[in-house]
Amino acid sequence: MKNLFFILIIFISALIISCDSTNKPAKGFEDEILVVADSLEYEEIVASLQLVFEKEIFTPQPEKLFTLKRMSVSQLEKNQRTKNIIIAAPLSSGSRTSQYIQAIVDSLVENKMVTDSNFVAYKYDLWAKNQIVAVLSANTMQELNQKILNNSDDLLYAFQKKSDERLFSNLYNPTYEKKDIEGKFLKDYSWVIYVQADFVVALDKPEEKFVWLRRSPGSEMERWIFIHWIDNATPDYLTQDSIKVIRDRLTKEFYQTSDDASFVVVASDNFVVKEVNFNERYALFTQGLWELNIKGMGGPFVNYFFYDEELRRIYMIDGSVYAPKYYKRNLIQQMDVTLQSFRTKAELPEERIEELLEAVKD
Repeated sequence: MKNLFFILIIFISALIISCDSTNKPAKGFEDEILVVADSLEYEEIVASLQLVFEKEIFTPQPEKLFTLKRMSVSQLEKNQRTKNIIIAAPLSSGSRTSQYIQAIVDSLVENKMVTDSNFVAYKYDLWAKNQIVAVLSANTMQELNQKILNNSDDLLYAFQKKSDERLFSNLYNPTYEKKDIEGKFLKDYSWVIYVQADFVVALDKPEEKFVWLRRSPGSEMERWIFIHWIDNATPDYLTQDSIKVIRDRLTKEFYQTSDDASFVVVASDNFVVKEVNFNERYALFTQGLWELNIKGMGGPFVNYFFYDEELRRIYMIDGSVYAPKYYKRNLIQQMDVTLQSFRTKAELPEERIEELLEAVKD
């Protein structure tokens, strides 16, 4: 009777929560994931979840991509608008979280959780706008742990993608967008990238096919973006070695100290390259560290390196952060999201092209 009463309560609670307006924005820390799980079950899956979500990046200090925080089913209603939520339990355990999952999913989803080792139920905008909720379950605890590990890349990608979408919606503001600069890039170079109001064009070198944007020069929280391209190129350029060679050549020439005594290079440690889909193109994505060739200062950078078949052009777009007194995980994510706004002219709708070119005339 007690179990039936509990199921009834959580089912009614789920209905009430679901009926709540989802036009309110999700809230909480961007890099925090709340895990709804019973305490003993959480202890059995936390190591697997940490392997997936608490991966370290170096900025150069070690920082986690996400941090996990457990809460019980009873705490869910007051935290329902949290940005990132995982609900996890094995279906066979009879725990409160297990009963909650059985109460909120239909029989088809429940069966798929048991029979499909790759199935994860994702819900977007469930209780708040721009929210992601993942329901992780399997028949047994052993199978649940295996499912988490087997789907690690997809799980991390889902939460990172939603986080990037939220961040871009916060960054993008047409009122403070420098459309005149974007229009000039489009007119002169046939590409565009989102330029926030507090970025300035530090260098525009058409003969070098190099553009450098800076934010807060000379401050304790600088951000730099460069775009470089190589015409009449082939995909053969797309190698890990090329990234270091080309980036070091550019930063040696353009990223120098004010007295020209030193310049930026790629640090030898924590240089990670992986293959990604960048706006429906094959690309190499790099996370690394930069430093001065005489040491003394440094920070993280992210870099996309890809080939445009239509223009036969190689692009390298790169974002760096210098903020020695601050945590840099969120700052470098902002750089990444800004880089992802890059588009060639062929990828823009006509009305957007007209809007930006009109801004140049003004």
